[in-house]
Amino acid sequence: QVRLVESGGGLVQAGDSLTLSCVLSGRTFSDYAIGWFRQAPGKEREFVAGISWNGANTYSDFSVEGRFTISRDDAKNTVYLRMNNLKPEDTAVYYCAADNGGRVNYYVDSIRGASWASWGQGAQVTVSS
Repeated sequence: QVRLVESGGGLVQAGDSLTLSCVLSGRTFSDYAIGWFRQAPGKEREFVAGISWNGANTYSDFSVEGRFTISRDDAKNTVYLRMNNLKPEDTAVYYCAADNGGRVNYYVDSIRGASWASWGQGAQVTVSS
């Protein structure tokens, strides 16, 4: 089964940068599209960014576009979320998720509408003002 482990969270100041990592194990990494989500206290979980199984296409929510970048390194079975110019409103628990595999989700629309079958445990990101 797919296992996802996030790392790289922490406490930073507004304007700082942080990079989250998500390592997938248990299955062939290159078969999966990966998404990053976040959930702030008292709010619903929101989709932040996604990347296709081969890295050719990415999606970023408008709230983070231009500040957050998603990328993947198949040699390391890892997806990254580079977060620049962090704001207090970015404070949340960040989760990575994998789709159902099979190299299905390639285009941006499919990434946005993907079913996310496996989830990591989450990484706390706190941005102070």
